[in-house]
Amino acid sequence: MGLTVGVTRDDRFVEHKTGHFHPEHPRRIRELYRMLDRDFSGRVMEFQPQPAALEDVERVHTPAHVRRILKTAELPMTNLAPDTPVSAMSHMAAWLAAGACLQGVDLLMEKQCQAFFALIRPPGHHALPDRSGGFCVFNNIAVAAEYARARHNARRILVVDWDVHHGNGINDIFYENDRIYYFSTHDRMLYPYTGAIQETGAGPGRGYTMNIELSREFTDQDMVYLYSRTLVPVIRGFAPELIMVAAGFDAHCDDPVGRCFFSENIYARLTRLILDAAETARGKTPLLFALEGGYEPPALVRCVGNVISELTADTDQIPQIPDSASPEALDRVGRILEIHQPFGVME
Repeated sequence: MGLTVGVTRDDRFVEHKTGHFHPEHPRRIRELYRMLDRDFSGRVMEFQPQPAALEDVERVHTPAHVRRILKTAELPMTNLAPDTPVSAMSHMAAWLAAGACLQGVDLLMEKQCQAFFALIRPPGHHALPDRSGGFCVFNNIAVAAEYARARHNARRILVVDWDVHHGNGINDIFYENDRIYYFSTHDRMLYPYTGAIQETGAGPGRGYTMNIELSREFTDQDMVYLYSRTLVPVIRGFAPELIMVAAGFDAHCDDPVGRCFFSENIYARLTRLILDAAETARGKTPLLFALEGGYEPPALVRCVGNVISELTADTDQIPQIPDSASPEALDRVGRILEIHQPFGVME
């Protein structure tokens, strides 16, 4: 039987204008909402978000950064960073994106649903406490994680980031934190060029950050092997009370920004791995997905549809991927285990 799944949607996300040729454009979200109506009407619970409260955003972001975002409402177009254009309504989309993730945390922790997908823009995992960048305005996942700790007393939160770009914002915000484990697979040769395998956390957070650099030759099979040998032991050893997925889909083979060769099937399989590992004696660990990258709308629709289908257990049409691996993937996993097993967090 599938999970009770909630999704958030709001047409105000379309009002975040980035220019005709920018990859993070409104068509992404419009196509996802059409897919929801076509394929999942009546099968998931739909919610409309409220903007995040100032105090919740400022648990992560500086007051100066928040003021900078609010000032953008005074201009028809401006740039928060060279790659991050915004329009007069972008500030509202950013507050709603963070608010949607907080809404998901509330619904999950209050057991109104078991999984929640925030279909939002702008994305968030590159945003730092004092600045935007990489198409991101507020760090939606980081704001939601701190909210879960403050409002719901969540003691252990796992963040899984499968966007092809390293989530440097999430990485840096929680780098010294032993209550929030950050797991990322990414192409380090792409922006922001961070996330080396040796970066494992600092101070009390040492051993609570796992950065895995992807090879551009990795296949779907390699990803399944990698996640099953690294993330699954982290879930079992860390025993999170809440799992958040920074759900970027730009590692898809059709994506114009990423440089990987994964199919849409991999995202269903990774979702299933997380679901199976998160089944504990207490029941199912709640799952929050927040949309990050994915810049080819038809591929993005298929990827997100596969994740939601897996969550609702409607997976008959999704091919299974053999559990095998290339020599390079075997070597990468061996190196990760050599670095991380001594920390004693993995099972």
